[in-house]
Amino acid sequence: MNKWVKRGLIAAVILAVGGGLVIAGQRSKAKADAAPKYRTAQVDRGAITQVVLSSGTVQPVKSVNVGTRVSGTVLERYVDFNDRVKKGQVMLRLDPALTEARIRQATAQVNSANAGLAVARSTHERNIKLQAQGFISGSIVDQSKQQLDAALAQLEVAKAQLDQAQTDLSDSVIRSPIDGIVTRRNIDVGQTVAASFQTPDLFTVANDLKKMQIFSNVSEADVGLVREGQPVRFFVDAYPEREFEGKVSQFRLNPTSQAGVVTYVIVIDVDNPEELLKPGMTAQTRIVVANKKDTVRIPTAALRFRPPEDTVAKKDGKSGDKKDEKKDDKSDAKAADGKDEKKAPATKAAPAADPNDDGALSTLKAGQRVFRVYTVGEDNKPKAHEVTIGISNTRFTEMVTGSIKPGDALITRSLKDTPTGSED
Repeated sequence: MNKWVKRGLIAAVILAVGGGLVIAGQRSKAKADAAPKYRTAQVDRGAITQVVLSSGTVQPVKSVNVGTRVSGTVLERYVDFNDRVKKGQVMLRLDPALTEARIRQATAQVNSANAGLAVARSTHERNIKLQAQGFISGSIVDQSKQQLDAALAQLEVAKAQLDQAQTDLSDSVIRSPIDGIVTRRNIDVGQTVAASFQTPDLFTVANDLKKMQIFSNVSEADVGLVREGQPVRFFVDAYPEREFEGKVSQFRLNPTSQAGVVTYVIVIDVDNPEELLKPGMTAQTRIVVANKKDTVRIPTAALRFRPPEDTVAKKDGKSGDKKDEKKDDKSDAKAADGKDEKKAPATKAAPAADPNDDGALSTLKAGQRVFRVYTVGEDNKPKAHEVTIGISNTRFTEMVTGSIKPGDALITRSLKDTPTGSED
């Protein structure tokens, strides 16, 4: 075979292989361009429940610290932890020896004051008679009257001291102030109680463990949503498989600031008929602040998606190029006159993201915040839509107004860690 023919065949083969590789590369690029770049979730209709998450401590509705006003040594103790007591029931006795000695002393002082009062009264009565007969002056009568008044006052002081000693003797017997159950005991037989500076706590009695309260700490960002009467659902670690229910009963206007975080106490009433909830348990609460049964729901993650400006589909007729705008206007005019019937009229796209809005300021529409969500538009680029929202939770957000409808797919994040998108 002629060598020139061979060289021609070889060149043809090389060109064919090269052309095939070029075509394959173009197809691969087209396929890559057509491949989805974003993860999406569909808009639908359904129920949305908005809750405020917090944690708190389970406590009895009424709890009384039982103390003593007198000092002494514990002589007898009649109740212990978890014992049920009745109002007036004796819980503990202090040694009454010192108090009884004070009673005897006060009784003697009363008797002495009575004797002094009798002498002063008889002296004053005698002086009155002597004055009437002219034997003594009026100043002596006045002096005896003053002595009589002093004796009366001394008797009252002695009686008050006796009453105080008798009261202390009665207070040495510690009784339950309410019906309830003993949840804490801080004293035992033989210990000395000193009540000189402050009243020592001997017992804590809870009134009724079938009625409990949760003191939940709610951050200042959420307190505007909390109202009295709202339902509450909560869990405790002791029963992780069971959900309990309660109701908001009080919002306390007493803020607490710790490390720059401001919280408020929300009181939640809880029925505890089985007495499963114990004082001091930690409750993870969910306060139901809003609930809608049937509304348009958009994925909450779609509100956090923010694509770069250069990847957002441009609005038709407003690409920023004046020549393009004029060209589009001419095309629209021709289509309207019927001279360019083969070209379909341009469709209006959703408004593009405002390049002057960096997200620092929120746009308001009729008092509601406006958010941007994105669908996948032409050329696989995000297409912006404006919506106003209502109640929200971690999964769904209510759409109040907007062009989005059930069945539309909203972008929630980019499938690649590329400049084409990000997830906040």
